[in-house]
Amino acid sequence: MNGIATRLIGRLAAVLLVALSAGCSDSAEAPPLSIATGEAGGVYYAYGTGIAELLTRELDTEVAVVETAASLENLRMVVEGEADLCFALADAAALAVDGQAPFGEAQPLTALARLYDNYTHLVVDADLPIATLDDLRGHAVAVGAEHSGAELMADRLLDIAGIDPQTDITALQLSLAESLEALRSGRIAAFFWSGGLPTTAIAEFAESEPIRLISLSEYVAPLRERYGELFSELSIPAHTYGQAEAVATVGVPNLLLVHESMDAELAQDITESLFEKRLSLREAHPEAEHLNVRVAIATYPVALHPGAVAYYRGSKPHL
Repeated sequence: MNGIATRLIGRLAAVLLVALSAGCSDSAEAPPLSIATGEAGGVYYAYGTGIAELLTRELDTEVAVVETAASLENLRMVVEGEADLCFALADAAALAVDGQAPFGEAQPLTALARLYDNYTHLVVDADLPIATLDDLRGHAVAVGAEHSGAELMADRLLDIAGIDPQTDITALQLSLAESLEALRSGRIAAFFWSGGLPTTAIAEFAESEPIRLISLSEYVAPLRERYGELFSELSIPAHTYGQAEAVATVGVPNLLLVHESMDAELAQDITESLFEKRLSLREAHPEAEHLNVRVAIATYPVALHPGAVAYYRGSKPHL
């Protein structure tokens, strides 16, 4: 019997004892869990679905997948008890734990793992003469869904570039699906998206519609100077979306987060499941290939949950 099963049986036995002492005749069940992910067609949703299916099997309890606008909404949901786990970009999580806007105070969040890096996508209609961020002036641009990590990144990039979203462009808060449809119809000239590679919805769109990706690497240094050391230069490989060459852009780590009050044994079991059964996660999305203990523990600016720490301290060094 593995460690997860032993701890789970112990928790269930304790719950059953309490139920019996209260005169309850029903058998005890592990409480259901939920994971806040992102938009359908994005990596958060696909990866989150894989995690939910894995945990449902390993913990013998239902784990529901919640489709959301992603990072900022996910953080709120975990803090308010509407979700047990969530995906979030490290820069959005930094706002939460530091109590910066839109959060009024430091939020009680902890991390289970750093999962993989998000790539900032600036996708444009290939037929339009847009080659730089500055060329967006005068155009309609989708800046991401409200309360999404994409919107946060778009706001920061536009600010650094000196582009006023109120006067220099027509900024629209659109989901990924809405952005793709708006680009197809000509309603917008470009859209921002933050996601892993490949983002399925964009890859499928690029098979029939001509698009280009705009390089954003020149903004990595200004972002780091203004907002901290969470940003890096990453490259979207050639042919990811049919493009002939690699495109340099801004990268931000993705974290798997929980409320700091989560039971330590449950947090340990979840973390252990991710790594001990990680091969099955690769079937959910290729980004799961990056799940690695040495990287996973680097969850700055969010502290690791004690349950996750307990797993990492006893984990196998080759993972």
